[in-house]
Amino acid sequence: MRTVEAAERAITIILADSNPLVLSALSEVFERDERFSLLATSATAEGFLASVVRVPAQLGIIEWSLPSIGGARLMEKLRDEAESPRIVVYGDQSSGAHLAAMGAGAAGFAPRSGSVETLLETCAAVAEGKMVFPYLDVRDLQNSVMQSLSRRETDMLEALSRGLTNRELSRELGISANTVKFHLSNLYDKLSVKNRGQAIASYYASRNG
Repeated sequence: MRTVEAAERAITIILADSNPLVLSALSEVFERDERFSLLATSATAEGFLASVVRVPAQLGIIEWSLPSIGGARLMEKLRDEAESPRIVVYGDQSSGAHLAAMGAGAAGFAPRSGSVETLLETCAAVAEGKMVFPYLDVRDLQNSVMQSLSRRETDMLEALSRGLTNRELSRELGISANTVKFHLSNLYDKLSVKNRGQAIASYYASRNG
């Protein structure tokens, strides 16, 4: 029996996985561990988002390929929520999901091939404010992010590296000034940077990597 004090200290979580057997098993695992308090479960990204709005939680544990929009798009939508949970992705490391998850803004990754204890400890560490990922080469992460850019964003980044102003970008790419600003905003979000100087540094880091 969980004490009132333990319940008050428990890390609140929401689970999302499209496989009902996995979702049921994970629910049992977290409900047995007094460090956690399971608030809701979902089989879809849309259901997860609805749960986050209805019952804010500290952590979200999600399947990377969660239908119908997937983990990356889900985390993009979570940025618009005032009290969005820190995300731990539970996925297949061999598919490169850990790289994509970090690039999308996840706080942790636990491989499905790992032990249940690994998942629990990853979640506990993330709740403490840590980032937990399997070993990875940062150059692989940078290359993964660059590959996610659209052709227009890649062209814009290359043009930025040549020192073009917004007006010059507009003229060279044949788009309006407002469209330039829109693409730049998306580009900065994808690269996790705040300005053109940092974007240019990311561009040269990927080329030199």
